[in-house]
Amino acid sequence: MNLKDKIENYMPFNEQEEKDKEEFLKFIDTFEDVLTRKNIFGHFSASAFVVNKEKTKMVVVYHNIFGGWIYPGGHADGEEDLLAVAVREVEEETGLKTRVIDRNIFAIQSLPVEGHIKHGKYVSAHTHFDVVYLLEADDALPLVYREDESKGVKWINFEEATNEAMCDFIRPIHKKLIRKLNMQ
Repeated sequence: MNLKDKIENYMPFNEQEEKDKEEFLKFIDTFEDVLTRKNIFGHFSASAFVVNKEKTKMVVVYHNIFGGWIYPGGHADGEEDLLAVAVREVEEETGLKTRVIDRNIFAIQSLPVEGHIKHGKYVSAHTHFDVVYLLEADDALPLVYREDESKGVKWINFEEATNEAMCDFIRPIHKKLIRKLNMQ
């Protein structure tokens, strides 16, 4: 199943996801290149809501560009298999080997990215069309992080997922992910 079909088949969890699903599909229909950073208006990203076995904790990384804690993820960079991208990004950003709980999309949201400098070059403001997958990892294993992208990685209790240390725009998304997980 291609990316457009996966988005079309996705059942939105709330009003935000209903609106974002419409935006995702319009974006796919408007642009040929939605999977690489060559599209200056935006591109798809793949992220992971990584929980422990007891489903009481989640992994967050301190994102240098966003200036706060957020779930792990990254650019599709041309890869249409966003689940594979999410799994790879988690391993690169945290060192964790994960188990896929569900191969289907767990959540979607469009995320604003402010203009910033990356590798010495200016990157204009754009949108990440973020697709999130539900993964599990062992919270007793050591964590590692990439200093070029992050200032740290840690497990947090769900109660911490909306505190001031999290990126402003991510707090309601963390809340949504936890609520959806608890409804399963």
